[in-house]
Amino acid sequence: MARLSRDTLLSVHLDAICSRNRYTKDPAPVIAELRAAAGHRTDLLTEAVGTWVGYFEDDYTRTLCTALRELPDLDPWIALGAHRRGMPAHSTPGATSSAPTAWPRDPRLV
Repeated sequence: MARLSRDTLLSVHLDAICSRNRYTKDPAPVIAELRAAAGHRTDLLTEAVGTWVGYFEDDYTRTLCTALRELPDLDPWIALGAHRRGMPAHSTPGATSSAPTAWPRDPRLV
């Protein structure tokens, strides 16, 4: 079974810190936690925080996002996160709630 790389695990952890604290009114401890978790991997900190801000920034997360924007070199990652947010949701072509299923339904199981 394949295991996620250390970089991927760290990125997931940094995203989780942001998400867990998204509604905070005091972002200073969150930023301290992010920096401590990232350690010397400021490249991953910048990528994770920037894409998170770009994707999740709204009125509810404004306090945290405004503070996170003070971190250096986030602009390209914020743009990527905003781009991803603007993409349509993933779906299977032709699959809608009114489309017939690809398999026969047993009414006893529905």
